[in-house]
Amino acid sequence: MLAEIKGLNEECGIFGVWGHKDAAQLTYYGLHSLQHRGQEGTGIVVSDGKQLTGVKGEGLVTEIFTAEAMKQLNGHAAIGHVRYATAGGGGYENVQPLLFHSQSGSLALAHNGNLVNANSLKHQLESQGSIFQTSSDTEVLAHLIRRSGYKEMRDQVKNALSMLKGAYAYLIMTETELMVALDPHGLRPLSLGCLGEAYVIASETCAFDVIGAEYTRDIMPGELLIINEKGLTSDRFALSTTKSMCMMEYVYFSRPDSNIHGINVHTARKNMGKRLAFEAPIEADVVTGVPDSSISAAIGYAEAAGIPYEMGLIKNRYVGRTFIQPSQSLREQGVKMKLSAVRGVVEGKRVIMVDDSIVRGTTSRRIVSLLKEAGATEVHVVISSPPITNPCFYGIDTSTKEELIASDKSVEEIRQLIGADSLTFLSLEGMVKALGQDGEPKFCLGCFTGNYPTEIYPDTLQYYYQRG
Repeated sequence: MLAEIKGLNEECGIFGVWGHKDAAQLTYYGLHSLQHRGQEGTGIVVSDGKQLTGVKGEGLVTEIFTAEAMKQLNGHAAIGHVRYATAGGGGYENVQPLLFHSQSGSLALAHNGNLVNANSLKHQLESQGSIFQTSSDTEVLAHLIRRSGYKEMRDQVKNALSMLKGAYAYLIMTETELMVALDPHGLRPLSLGCLGEAYVIASETCAFDVIGAEYTRDIMPGELLIINEKGLTSDRFALSTTKSMCMMEYVYFSRPDSNIHGINVHTARKNMGKRLAFEAPIEADVVTGVPDSSISAAIGYAEAAGIPYEMGLIKNRYVGRTFIQPSQSLREQGVKMKLSAVRGVVEGKRVIMVDDSIVRGTTSRRIVSLLKEAGATEVHVVISSPPITNPCFYGIDTSTKEELIASDKSVEEIRQLIGADSLTFLSLEGMVKALGQDGEPKFCLGCFTGNYPTEIYPDTLQYYYQRG
């Protein structure tokens, strides 16, 4: 239920294969399993060892990669991308992977995350003669690589990556090798797997399950993997690293069957629900969750509270997640289309509605109204994360500060606005403990606390804290 975002920031999914005769087909299935991370654009670039060929478009994986399109993608290596386009950042030219051709060879890039110093780097590069073809911050890396004074590709990439600030999981492919890089804080999830003799890389481990690959390990912060005909080599482009995985991957974005740094997402969310039941005991008749990302937390709450879990809300499977919609009017219409209250479950009942987050509050208000229209006598809203009070600068879909309802309103004020009989948020401590972490957390909690793991550049701050 996250709100619309503006600018170049995006929440995306990336997938790569090296050393498999059906690389494009595997990437198709991998991207399909990551479709929840972005529904507005997708692309695949393949290498046959001599050239890079790409197909991309605005739409879903099944819409873009028709049988005819797949015939164009022949090679032993591939990288793919699913994208959530942001306001001002849409358009065919911004769909990834970005593919560049030059006399020294071709280069393809797929990126999940957001660079907080993208504007500063763009100004610098443009003053040196660079001409940007897209409005995506991803293109910055291509220019930095090509402008590097180093001879070897590995050194060019390491030098370019060392200049980036923010969140980034990159797949970088040339005709002869595939490189995998994760930012020094490990803000975005990225894992390595194997399928026979082939290597696979994905934003989430659920993609490995779909193609029958075996999970090997997570990519480490500041690590650069180089995969070519000689095999796999691990290098580092950043020696100073601090693990700060985005907490919202566990709360909302990742699929429940994915594992991130050894923590199963479903189990994490269920534990959040259990902690919430401990922190917010409520007398009620049924517990229901908002499909889909809140179901695990709702099951945990019901189990811990000893209250029956029921399917009080049904999702129309032919409507995408509301946060994907690029405008407020489309998003509100999407809420009306995608959810229905089950009258036979909630009528005459005191209902505990579990959700993962509240950003603007418009979606919560609509769902509370749906339940009461269906006959619920009381609707108690419990949220399996703390209030989101600050923007995310790293690619997660939260708004400018003044659009975040919790940035200037109390819990009671929010309760009144959404029409709930009560409203409770999970504590920050409870959320972290739900993931089995004690002491210093190894997560980015910036949207909850305002404390960010990296420096935030002035032009980025100005954008997010003021309406454009």
